[in-house]
Amino acid sequence: MEKRTDKNIYTVIFAIVMVVIVGSILAYLASSLKPTISENQRLEKQQNILYAMGINDNEGSSAVFISTDKAPQAFTENVKDQIVITIGADGKIIKTQTRDEYVNETNQEPYLIDVKKQKDLAKKGEPRKLPLFVGENKDGTTVYVAPIYGKGLWDAIWGYVAMDEDMVVRGVYFDHKGETPGLGANIKQRYFMDDFYGEHLLSENGRFKGIEVAKGNADPKNEDKTDNEVDAIAGATITGNGVSAMIKNDLKLYKPYFDNLKTK
Repeated sequence: MEKRTDKNIYTVIFAIVMVVIVGSILAYLASSLKPTISENQRLEKQQNILYAMGINDNEGSSAVFISTDKAPQAFTENVKDQIVITIGADGKIIKTQTRDEYVNETNQEPYLIDVKKQKDLAKKGEPRKLPLFVGENKDGTTVYVAPIYGKGLWDAIWGYVAMDEDMVVRGVYFDHKGETPGLGANIKQRYFMDDFYGEHLLSENGRFKGIEVAKGNADPKNEDKTDNEVDAIAGATITGNGVSAMIKNDLKLYKPYFDNLKTK
């Protein structure tokens, strides 16, 4: 008797077999590529931090990282310490650890701390870890680089902000997951990031104010560095608001550390 392979049972069996095969292949690829992916993420974070510090290969108007083969050595040479600040739900500092203390406790480098996960912990009322990277920029100024994380128009945005002890910005790097090309995606363009250099995060009376990406900014040439504003990107209002929000919400958490720094 001739077999009929057009019955639903054959279709279901075929689909199950294909799902198993494809799933196995994807699982194998994910497992085998995991070390490479982790290494690339590690190098990218090092490049981001170094860029904010002013250690980069910028040419003209282009924002360019130092190469991946140079990043590890440059990171070791320029980042003098990695600090982890643990804060409670009230925003007060619970403890401050050096890089060695944190590694001994967790067996993890501070620059690999997942900022998004730490923000999620804070929403649950749990203590949150704030990484901070201390080094020198090309001018010999001591800078403190903090990671920030927020939401743009379509998806996540993040960055690294380098500050001096007075919380004056000495460099930034921003990136995004899915902002609109030519609009919100331009937060990672040099012309936008360079505007933040020299901007004050504190008001004249020393209160934390942040930096607003301001539409209709009265200082389009960005000559006033104490107005707590930079000029917005045309057509990218929501992404700009996201940048403003993550700077304000994340960097204000570091103010107690800088207050303590000045009393030492």
